[in-house]
Amino acid sequence: MTSVKERQAESTIFPQNGARPPASLPSAVVQERKAITVTTVKLAALFWFCVFITDSFLWGLAGVDPVKSALGKFITNSFGVGLTLIVTALLFLLRQASIFVKVTVIFVFSVIAAAILSGIDILVYIWFVRPANWTFDQVVFGHTMISSTGMFFGWSCLYVALLYSFDVRDRERSLALAREEALSAQMRALRYQINPHFLFNTLNSAMGLVEEGATARAQRMMLSLSTFLRQTLELDPLKDVTLAAELELQEDYLEIERERFPDRMRFTIDVEAAALKALVPNLLLQPLVENAVKHGIEPCTGEVGIRITAWRDGDQLCIRVENDLCSIDEGSPRPGSRIGLRNVAERLAARFGTRSSFETRLTPALFRAEIKLPWSV
Repeated sequence: MTSVKERQAESTIFPQNGARPPASLPSAVVQERKAITVTTVKLAALFWFCVFITDSFLWGLAGVDPVKSALGKFITNSFGVGLTLIVTALLFLLRQASIFVKVTVIFVFSVIAAAILSGIDILVYIWFVRPANWTFDQVVFGHTMISSTGMFFGWSCLYVALLYSFDVRDRERSLALAREEALSAQMRALRYQINPHFLFNTLNSAMGLVEEGATARAQRMMLSLSTFLRQTLELDPLKDVTLAAELELQEDYLEIERERFPDRMRFTIDVEAAALKALVPNLLLQPLVENAVKHGIEPCTGEVGIRITAWRDGDQLCIRVENDLCSIDEGSPRPGSRIGLRNVAERLAARFGTRSSFETRLTPALFRAEIKLPWSV
């Protein structure tokens, strides 16, 4: 037996809510930074390669030999790469700053870096060409400044877009994890809602059968109960199942309930052969079937029918669960909560959005719940 202190120690090491230990967070940060660094290096290499090729082509049109000037352009662009690394590191540090701060920094740095690179370009030109009578040409310097400013500004904007793309992917992953956690919690809540209520009623019915001497029926009910509970506990809440598997589970459930109401309950399942292969979220029909038993059969003394039908309608799968009702005024709801129906509606909305629908209809003699969801096999 585990002591209280041991259980407390276990909960400290492995949180009960299923969260990962905090030690995994730095690892994720390191992996993200590594991914950003690798992508930045590749993007910078492509950027400066394109700059080098473009400079060679444009200066070639101006009459400068691309081969002879290649070394000079390579040295100048190497300084440009160094300046690029500075603004890249600065923008990474300002990753959480507003876009207005980033644009201001980009513009100021682009002007300063352009002035530095333009001066280096002049020095490289003097070193390689060694003109006899060199004078400072403001027009040439201004043209170099303009092109260099645009180049640094373009790279900076490109890098900011790269950072935003990583942020978007991180948020998408976080949202996906949050949705998975919400779905998992919803499925656990559904199980906790179904099992105690269902287990209590089934055990009471089995005890009554034993007292009546119907031990064979009681054994059959307990065996079916064991199979049903094992299947529901083994289901993966994030994995879809075929409609055939889902209907098989609901048929087991209804067989157990029919042992409780042998003279009052009948059910039919009518599904197109093609629809049996369609994928559906697991336990999607359980709240509807349980609702049909609880509010259709339990309050009535006469025979009540439950019908499950499914068919394909174009690119949608349609599923309908109906149950007969005792005498009831149209529009007046049955006693009890609508938690199960709300659970189905919320699951469909979270999973499929506007591509799915869930409708219910109540008449004096019938309650109908109809699901439409995207066809998938």
